[in-house]
Amino acid sequence: MLPYVVHEARFAQLVIGHANLEKLATGCRWAEGPAYFAAGRYLVWSDIPNDRLMRFDETDGSVSVFRSPSSNSNGNTVDRQGRLVTCEHLTRRITRTEHDDSITVIAELYQGQRLNSPNDVVVKSDDSIWFSDPTYGIDSDYEGRRSSSQIGSSNVYRVDGTSGEVSLIVSDRAQPNGLAFSPDEATLYVADSGTTHDPNLPATLWSYRLQEASVKRPSLLATCPDGLFDGFRCDIHGNLWTSAGPSVFCIGPDGAHLGTIPVGEMVANVCFGGPQRNRLYICGQTSLYAIYLNTRTAV
Repeated sequence: MLPYVVHEARFAQLVIGHANLEKLATGCRWAEGPAYFAAGRYLVWSDIPNDRLMRFDETDGSVSVFRSPSSNSNGNTVDRQGRLVTCEHLTRRITRTEHDDSITVIAELYQGQRLNSPNDVVVKSDDSIWFSDPTYGIDSDYEGRRSSSQIGSSNVYRVDGTSGEVSLIVSDRAQPNGLAFSPDEATLYVADSGTTHDPNLPATLWSYRLQEASVKRPSLLATCPDGLFDGFRCDIHGNLWTSAGPSVFCIGPDGAHLGTIPVGEMVANVCFGGPQRNRLYICGQTSLYAIYLNTRTAV
């Protein structure tokens, strides 16, 4: 039985028929935010309610705790200098782990008001840091600490790579969640999981054309038929590999649903890893999975 479902013929060119979906680790409460470190061939991901960052060593398959406590870390990424950039729910900030293991605060305020609970983060080639800031970490004491929003809305922000200035980029989403750039960085993709707060809202994925450090009017790329779009990443062809309820969807840059990888539990986020960057790591609710693909990461 194949570990995927082909919806369009072009998806068959992106997968490997005899590559299986592997479970690499389990025991998490809510696995999120995978980030791959090519220099060390290891993956770091968050276990938000357990307040820890986990580490998977690709060279020997071992699993260990990378950091605990982790301030209920959620989304993670690796910047252009090989440093870990993390969204922290508990402290309501974006941090960077330096090469000497010290932690630098990148953003915690916007116009003097505390952020809600940074959720997902990406780094652009100009070293600017873009992150989403919904309210999930302040909605309860399970993934952070219950609190009111000082800003009063959920937005996407940009941190300038030189000045460190925090600017508002996207303010028209109910609960902006996962983020990714297209391979040419001309488009910013944003998932909106606002249906968690308003059942009348669909779970959607939007594309924003970029104009320097701002975005143009968005276009609806896709609507999730089962569960939510959460975290996602782009491959070199511009396809989006995204969490979608209990599966991973592959969505083409034209919005077509090309194929599905059923995982069997709620999927939160994905990233590419491996020496050839063709291994898709998948954070399910309790476990870390991986599958080799016939494509690779865009960055």
